[in-house]
Amino acid sequence: MELRQLRYFVAVAEELNFGRAAARLHIAGPSLSQQIKALERDLGVRLFDRNRRSVRLTPSGQTLLPQTRALLGQADELVRAAGGMAASRPVRLGYVNWCPPDLAARVSGVAQLHVDTWVMPSHAQAARVADGSIDLAICWVRADDLARHDLQARLIGADRLFAISAGTEASAVQARDTLVLVDADSTSWGSWNRYAEEFARDTGARIVRITDGGVTGPAFFDHVRRLRRPVVNSPKGLTTPVPPDLVARPVADPAPYWTWALVSRRTETRKAVHAAIEALTRDVGTLGLDAGTAWLPAADPFRPAAPGREP
Repeated sequence: MELRQLRYFVAVAEELNFGRAAARLHIAGPSLSQQIKALERDLGVRLFDRNRRSVRLTPSGQTLLPQTRALLGQADELVRAAGGMAASRPVRLGYVNWCPPDLAARVSGVAQLHVDTWVMPSHAQAARVADGSIDLAICWVRADDLARHDLQARLIGADRLFAISAGTEASAVQARDTLVLVDADSTSWGSWNRYAEEFARDTGARIVRITDGGVTGPAFFDHVRRLRRPVVNSPKGLTTPVPPDLVARPVADPAPYWTWALVSRRTETRKAVHAAIEALTRDVGTLGLDAGTAWLPAADPFRPAAPGREP
């Protein structure tokens, strides 16, 4: 027995006509008749006496009608109460290492935002949105991840990556002349590893495999000194001050960009979450990703369509 079947029963009881009740419920007449028969079967009583000319409530139907209305009223009140609790519950947002500096200002007066302090890698934050641990995440995500977890994403930010090299030469370096570090710890560095490996395949950059977590931090700078070649900096290292014996250099032909997506569940129904999404992504634009010189992985959901192809 389902609530919708009880609603069908009340509609037929009020209309005393299956055709009018079906039109009121926006369902097909035969389907309505089948659902009423299924309800009668589940309850073990006949609810209506019907023939070609008329429909009448049976004594059992007359007895159950007020109880059914009361039960449906309780169900509606439960939905209203749950909706009120959902509206007052903060929107939980997780991030990796970047979020807009005006994050709170963007959602002020729109939604109550709780920024989760559990900082995790991109793939882990996307999984947390999927399992309901948080409502939104700012992370790097691929189109196949969105499909697998039934998520959706909007662009909220983008970082142009640069290379770090020894010496004082700060001119642009060709992408093919750079190195990218890939760490053996795929749990911590899975997203970066996928990005770096595809960048190397597309541009001719060389992969250097490491085992010490030196994709960022002091160990990263030690690798740059040891390798004596420009090494592409990861997005986690963009805010780390460059030591005086090293220098940041733009990467060109192409310029690698790392996108930040605001990820949410495709089935999300909370109005506060949708309001937060709109407020956080309003007027973001393309952030230079459509300039023709930007490189993004093939599965990046914000990669511009190739000329002459549909996006």
